[in-house]
Amino acid sequence: MSKVLYERVGRIARITLNRPEVMKPVICKVHGFAVAGGSDIALCADLTIMAEEAQIGYMPARVWGCPTTAMWVYRLGPERAKRMLFTGDKITGREAADMGLVLNAVPAADLDAEVEAMAERMAAVPINQLAMQKMVINQAMEQTMQATQRLATVFDGITRHSPEGLNFKQRAEAVGWKQAVSERDSGTWDWTANGPLPGANRP
Repeated sequence: MSKVLYERVGRIARITLNRPEVMKPVICKVHGFAVAGGSDIALCADLTIMAEEAQIGYMPARVWGCPTTAMWVYRLGPERAKRMLFTGDKITGREAADMGLVLNAVPAADLDAEVEAMAERMAAVPINQLAMQKMVINQAMEQTMQATQRLATVFDGITRHSPEGLNFKQRAEAVGWKQAVSERDSGTWDWTANGPLPGANRP
């Protein structure tokens, strides 16, 4: 992994993660897709509320990516984080809420009202109170977070230059990005052997 790439990816991760350092609470409202880097943005918010049918996931965990913010483990714990990142699956907002990945999931028609109600409830609390509660909670996570995120940033770069990552890149160049991503996400392509998985149903 080149120094330039490491610095660039690290800078993106720090920009995304600056939101935990913002004194005011940050609520993320997800009404469509929060996938790949979008999931990093959603999970770095203080509170995340999703529409029940919205989707969240980090599909590049299958090949060509590692979530640099490492927020999956901080929100889910190790076992459920592994379940998500070992498969690269997308899940619905309802599944994410039931798993504890996000605060809540509501019908899409109720999403705006749900988020506004939460924001109004917190707005009645003095900002210094909010800032102190947020700092205490974040401090507990940050004891290990920075080292974890540095490692994740290194691994994110390595995934793009591993033999499998290069095979994915070449496949995308040969058949187009959409087809290569479909093969990655459906698990029908063997990125080590660089060919279709035997018996797999092609997308």
